[in-house]
Amino acid sequence: MSISEAAEAVEDISVDWSSRPCCKPTKHGGMKAAVFVLGLQGFEMMAIAAVGNNLITYVLNEMHFPLSKSANIVTNFIGTVFLLSLFGGFLSDSYLGSFWTMLIFGFVELSGFILLSVQAHLPQLRPPSCKVMSSEYCQEAKGYKALIFFAAIYLVALGSGCLKPNIISHGADQFRKEDSKQSKKLSTYFNCAYFSFCMGELIALTVLVWVQTHSGMDVGFGVSAAAMTLGLISLVSGTSLYRNKPPRGSIFTPIAQVFVAAFTKRKQICPSNTEMLHGNRNNVPNHLFVTMSPNVTLLHTEKFRFLDKACIKTEDGTERTESPWRLCTVSQVEQVKIIISVVPIFACTIIFNTILAQLQTFSVQQGSTMNARITGSFKIPPASLQAIPYIMLIFLVPLYETVFVPTARKVTGRDSGISPLQRVGTGLFIATFSMVSAAVIERKRRNSAEALSIFWIAPQFLIFGLSEMFTAVGLIEFFYKQSLEGMQSFLTAMTYCSYSFGFYLSSLLVSLVNKVTSTSSRGGWLSDNDLNKDKLDRFYWLLAALSLINFFNYLFWSNWYCYNPSLLAPATNTTNSPHQAEDGKVVDLENNMQQQRRQLQVSFKPY
Repeated sequence: MSISEAAEAVEDISVDWSSRPCCKPTKHGGMKAAVFVLGLQGFEMMAIAAVGNNLITYVLNEMHFPLSKSANIVTNFIGTVFLLSLFGGFLSDSYLGSFWTMLIFGFVELSGFILLSVQAHLPQLRPPSCKVMSSEYCQEAKGYKALIFFAAIYLVALGSGCLKPNIISHGADQFRKEDSKQSKKLSTYFNCAYFSFCMGELIALTVLVWVQTHSGMDVGFGVSAAAMTLGLISLVSGTSLYRNKPPRGSIFTPIAQVFVAAFTKRKQICPSNTEMLHGNRNNVPNHLFVTMSPNVTLLHTEKFRFLDKACIKTEDGTERTESPWRLCTVSQVEQVKIIISVVPIFACTIIFNTILAQLQTFSVQQGSTMNARITGSFKIPPASLQAIPYIMLIFLVPLYETVFVPTARKVTGRDSGISPLQRVGTGLFIATFSMVSAAVIERKRRNSAEALSIFWIAPQFLIFGLSEMFTAVGLIEFFYKQSLEGMQSFLTAMTYCSYSFGFYLSSLLVSLVNKVTSTSSRGGWLSDNDLNKDKLDRFYWLLAALSLINFFNYLFWSNWYCYNPSLLAPATNTTNSPHQAEDGKVVDLENNMQQQRRQLQVSFKPY
């Protein structure tokens, strides 16, 4: 393969809405296209946040489930949203493409909001009304009433889950990585996406939650449906501007082939010379590169050498071609190594999202027992407390992008200021203090003779909001930049899968803590419907301890992790003939690649 062919091999493959190649960079992609995706991000977040953050109030007061069961219903719902993001990422990368996946499942989510609104509006679809916190008996939702409720929220979960990873990856796909100017804008896009997320959350937790509280949950769910409709209109409006990455078939088949081939040849000995591995022989100078797709080149790495056995070609004196289930390319193996390497980083963010689950369940119930009155007639809805960090973040995120990033860029030389892993670690450390604050205030609230002001629990939301600005954006950026062509949506979905496991872990912890702390004479820490009788502060201290332990665990794995030293073929003058290239350009290219590889190995440590 000549140098010009190597350069052509790394060209970005994108198509427009009619599946024609995007030949004009100025016409397709860029921030002008990404802004329509950001519109969907903001409106969809507005819709789902208004439902998810106040869902516990609806489940408790309208469906009449017990408090602990209500908290688990909410956390299981939110956990399912994020778990289904893996399914959405798989469909997008393998079969549908991100645009069509978003469009189809956007309408699925919209149908769930409409069904919720209908149930909340019609009394015959809900249990008889009663006062939950009194001694009055309240009939729990059962039969078709419960069926309609769960069908509605899980339609929302399916739609939102399949949307989320594709919103991020489709927006990021609008920026060409090989263009240095657009590559710099990629980090800016992730910050803009988080800003859009914050705006959606803020409007949901103020305007929409106020509507739910004062005009009824049916009207509130209806407004969520309207917001989702506006988001879909925003998505469709940018159709002619999008750069679409075509699906590449099943992403799991080449991964499975690596494990099967490595197991089949487990008794083989890896050659000391990696150039002998199948797929590592090409004519790129110094044989450094391995090609996975038409526009991705990967450098062979030494981690997980047992997987390299999948690339050992059987020498039996014949020229027969081995099955792809017995012989894989180095590219396939490197793809699997990346996925295995990011798993510990992913796992370290689960506790972080378990803390988030408390702010959307128990902390809302904390607020409902406190003095929410600001003036003689105006009260703050408890769920609106979650808007406090987003009010702060709509100012902090622009400051982070315009002040911190340029300053840090001068010091570190990174386009994003600090590495994604450094950003994630900063957020994990700060999150611990959110639970410390929550525990201290909860004890003060329970022991107070009179109702405390609802603003006493604001610090736990503020601290977590600050930590989320670092962790959430850093994690998304980390996964997207480590993903390979054809896997952007799936690996981005792993970010949301972390949310899923965090919320599921919250449900498990609540049940486990109740079981361990209960005795024959009294229930567990969280067994009552009355927070004044529960020991919620102890549960918060437990989470603070787990969060701190998790931070030190993250330090270990982030120092162990090395960014995959992928190198794209440097831009060259493709008009030169092969003979011109051989007269000196090859030597320069070899030296350049060796120098970059040494820099990568030194500079890509996160700490």
